[in-house]
Amino acid sequence: MIILGLDPGLGTTGWGVISSEGNRLSHIANGQIKTDPKMQLASRLLKLDLELTDIMLEYRPDAAAVEEVFVNSNPQSTLKLGQARGVVLLGASRSGLEVGEYAARAVKKSVVGVGKADKDQVQAMIKILLPGVKLAGADAADALAVAITHAHLRGAHRGR
Repeated sequence: MIILGLDPGLGTTGWGVISSEGNRLSHIANGQIKTDPKMQLASRLLKLDLELTDIMLEYRPDAAAVEEVFVNSNPQSTLKLGQARGVVLLGASRSGLEVGEYAARAVKKSVVGVGKADKDQVQAMIKILLPGVKLAGADAADALAVAITHAHLRGAHRGR
């Protein structure tokens, strides 16, 4: 199964593609979609949608996994994050993909074993779980962690 992990954000959306065969995981690709803050909101969301579509067409995932929104202290930031997340969910769903949604704490627990793990711990475990991976950035690492979580939990997720 090919899994596309997504860490949505208006400024930067991280993405990561892995293969899951039984308990064996392997890295396929990862990257970041960046939008220019000087662009209008609608144009930024369109850029996110178009680039995500290109990624899905190139890698042909069987499933997608998206990190859930956390409530930020800044309501405007939370709203923008929610809009980017909506574009990501719509794009994956429009492609007919099974979409799993995971809280950041669940992702950290799945990858590191501790729900309060920091970013360095998550990245270190990704490098162990996906040997030879070259991370395109922190958001791409988070997206790979979401994909790994989906690979680990998809049996339980299907039962919902």
